[in-house]
Amino acid sequence: MGRLPGKHNRVEKIGTVISDRMNKTRLVVIPRVSEHPLYKKKIRRLLKVAAHDETNMARQGDIVRVVQCRPLSKTKRWFIAQIVREAPRKDTATEESTHDSTSVSSNSGR
Repeated sequence: MGRLPGKHNRVEKIGTVISDRMNKTRLVVIPRVSEHPLYKKKIRRLLKVAAHDETNMARQGDIVRVVQCRPLSKTKRWFIAQIVREAPRKDTATEESTHDSTSVSSNSGR
């Protein structure tokens, strides 16, 4: 990923939103693969960061691009610059209607 051109050479990374419960804050997990210096085995490490999301657009499962910034709170030092790919969404209206129709049809026999 590396640095962005321009303003203070900010660091950017790609990660997945794992929590969207807080207002204007998302928890993003950033995977990293390194190699053990002696045994050369690949080691997967995860970095979990709190990222600022001004518009509350990112949802759980979305892949986002986060950029490092000045401290915004005790734990927030990143902000969501872009939603790279959205996670598939469940449509609650169609889900409720299918549950209602199955419950009615199962009870109609009695």
